[in-house]
Amino acid sequence: MRTIDESNPSMPDINPQKVCFIVAKARELLSEDEGSKPDGSNAADDDERSILTDAAYAPVRAELVQFVGDLDEDETAALVALLWIGRGDFDPKDWGDAVAQARERRETTTARYLLGEPLLPDYLEDALAAYGHSCRDFDQGPDADV
Repeated sequence: MRTIDESNPSMPDINPQKVCFIVAKARELLSEDEGSKPDGSNAADDDERSILTDAAYAPVRAELVQFVGDLDEDETAALVALLWIGRGDFDPKDWGDAVAQARERRETTTARYLLGEPLLPDYLEDALAAYGHSCRDFDQGPDADV
């Protein structure tokens, strides 16, 4: 994990709470058991194992795709820039360059691009830490301000 450098500029283009929501949902998706497939059995008879199937995570994936799709252009560019910074493609001090490249290099939907990155939540958290933010106290409950 990166250490926080107080001399880095802030990241004004996206609310860290939105990023933390994406981190939480991405972690939920990563927890799925890809080896289990839904079958025609009764969930009560098989000890509710169906919650470990891909079908059980379809609502989480859909929620994440919808949330990212509802972000404006500045926020989606910032989100991709955070991914790149967390992954080490850019330094935190190069925020402006990372955001500019994210705007220029858009080839697919942001959600599809982000979900194609298996370490997405780790990279986003590392990038947030580089700007002095943390998802440690993030609350995604019904009263959360996302």
